[in-house]
Formats: sequence, structure tokens, C-alpha cells
Amino acid sequence: MSGMNRLVVSIARTHVLARLRQTLVGVFGVAIGVGFSVMMASIMEGSQDDFVRQLVDSLPHISVTDERREPPRQPADQAFDAAEIHGLTTKQLRPGIKNPYAIMAALEGWLPGAVAPSVQAKAVIRFAGRDTAASVTGIDPKREPDVSKLATQIRDGSLDALYKSSNAIILGSGLAKKAGARIGNSVVVTAGTGRTISATVVAISHAGVTQIDDNTSYVLIKTGQILAGQTGLVNELRVKAHDVMQARAVAARIEAETGYKATSWQEAHEDLLSAFQMRNFIMYTVVSAILMVASFGTYNIISTITHEKTRDIAIMKSLGFPSYVVRQIFVVESMMIGITGLLLGWLLGYLMSYGMAQIEFKSPFMDATHLPIIYAPAHYAIAGTVALIASVIAGFFPARKAAALQPVDIIRGAS
Repeated sequence: MSGMNRLVVSIARTHVLARLRQTLVGVFGVAIGVGFSVMMASIMEGSQDDFVRQLVDSLPHISVTDERREPPRQPADQAFDAAEIHGLTTKQLRPGIKNPYAIMAALEGWLPGAVAPSVQAKAVIRFAGRDTAASVTGIDPKREPDVSKLATQIRDGSLDALYKSSNAIILGSGLAKKAGARIGNSVVVTAGTGRTISATVVAISHAGVTQIDDNTSYVLIKTGQILAGQTGLVNELRVKAHDVMQARAVAARIEAETGYKATSWQEAHEDLLSAFQMRNFIMYTVVSAILMVASFGTYNIISTITHEKTRDIAIMKSLGFPSYVVRQIFVVESMMIGITGLLLGWLLGYLMSYGMAQIEFKSPFMDATHLPIIYAPAHYAIAGTVALIASVIAGFFPARKAAALQPVDIIRGAS
């Protein structure tokens, strides 16, 4: 550091310490702004990530169904390009994915994740004279833990219990409550195809997502095929990617290779992700507003110091200090206040975030007992950067005013 720079820092420090009370007010203003900004960002992003994680982990990351993005061309259209044909019936396609296990073997050759077969069917579950609509998913218990958290979501019973009883069924917690069924009860399952079976409840699952818990049940894949009325049927492949954020790209490749519709969790919940983008924009706008309000305290302090040190300015300029050096002095003062404030703000933000994470919630509707908090360095970096920039800007205008003062005007008492 050159001699002039050391002198600038020394004068700025002297000015700041001379009005210690006002300086502390400015420092704490910046610290509170940074601290609350960090805490708000940690809570809001933590709750958002926790919600997305629960939603995503409750379902496969990618669902490959026996549908097509575009309807298949009819035989007449394929045979006659220039002809216009009316009154033909739609080509009937056998439901299900063709050669599903061959497709699974091909996917496992490159897929960064796991894949499992399933059968989807709609049914009505009857128990004690009560009919409850449900979605029945036929699964392979050996592969299912690789693509979903069903095994860890079972509260009573186990996933392997599907092997221990003829036509065993696992009910979602909400579905079991609506039907009034418990483990060991026999329920009648009637599929949309008209097939009816008697099934024994062997487990209760709880995903924490009402839409899933209230409507979903699980059976062996062979039981699902019986309900669907088609032997060997597999109408959905459930895929879990190692990197959840790459699910969209993986789904696009699967669809390109197989021709079947592959829906990633991002595509399935685009409306929710759009809402989160708007929520994040609002969050960072509020955070910036808090920091801008805190910077006004710095502006007032530097303005006061400028007004009170006009005679010092006259002396410095009389001694030959250039205007840019005088301007640097007051900018350095604002940076001192801003840097001290943001360091204290980082500590305050961490302590407040940690304190909020210790608050315990007890509710029968919540699995989490504490607020989900994210300790992300980006939150501290953004809050600190905005606070420092705001402090420099707040100090620039008083600095420009101080540099424009003329010694003769100050001595004569002009403002």
C-alpha cells in the first residue's frame, strides 16, 4: 500500500471512529439487513427444496408409458400420401410397452440410474360395504427400491410382505383410512376391466403427499396384470436418475430411443416450478429492498461526517489534496462501515438460521419436525455483495459533494 493510500485509510478511520455512536448505528443497520436477508433466503429456499425433494422422491424421476407424443399414422395415410380418406376407424393398438424387458436391458446399458417395470390400473376397493376409487400399481419388489422410496415409506408391514400372501396389497395411508381397512383385512379389488380379486392388506405406506397417500395402492406386477386382464402387460417403466436435475435430458434420450412417451418430474410439475421461479424472484426482491433500506443508514452517516468535516476538507485541499483523494476518503469510510456490517451480518444470519432450525413443530399433518434450512454460501455472497455495493453507492454522493467543496468557500462560511 502506497503512502497516499495509507493516509487515505488513516483519515477515513479517524472520521469513522470520531462519530462512534453513529458509526455503530450504520454498522448494525447493514448487519441486520444482511442477517435477515440470509435467514429469509435460507428458510425460503430450504422449504422449497424440501417440498420438491419430498414430491420428487415420492415418485420415479421419469415415467415411460405406452403412450406416444404424436398419434400413430393410420395404415391408409401410410399407403397413400396424396389421398384424402374419410370414415376409417382408428387403428387398434394392443396396450402395453412392446418387449419391455428388452427395452430395460438396453436402457441399463447407458442409463445413469435404475429402471423397473410396473403395471398401472384403475380400480375400486371395497371393504365393509364401502367403495373407494384407487390407482393400483403393480410392481417388482426387488427392483422397486432402486427407483422409489416405497420401501422406506412403509409404516406398518414391509415391501417383501407382497410375497407372503396370495393377492397381497399395500394401501396408502389416506386410502386405508378412507376405506377403513387395516393390515390383515381382506378387500375386494374391482378393476376397470371388470376383473375382481380378493386381496389381503399386508402393509400401509405413507409418502407424505396427500395425492399419493389417498389414491395409491401397490400389488405384485403379476396381480396387476390379472386386474388389467392381459398376461405379461407392462405399461410403465419407472426410472430414477442418479442426478435428479438431469431427469429431463435423460427422459428426452429415452423417448428418442424407444419412441414411447417419457415424462420427467420437471415436465410433470412445470406449473409448480414456474411458481417457484416467481417465488424466488419475490424473495430476492424483498432481500434487496431490505439491504437498500440498510444502506440509507450508511448514506446518512457519511453525509453527517461530510457536513461536520467541511473544515477538515478545506485544510486537506489547502495542503494540496486532489479532489479524487478527498472523494476516496469518504468512499473508504462507507466501505469500512459496509464491510464491518456485512461481516457481523453473516454471523447474525448464521445464528438466526441455526436458531430457526432448532424450533420444533409437532403436527399430525407434517413428517418434518423442524424447519428445513439451507446453509448455502451463495446466500452469504449475494447478501454481502449487495450490501457492499449499496454502501459504496451510499457513500459516493457525499464523497462527490465533499470533493466539490472549495477551501475559500468553506473559510468564508459558504455551504
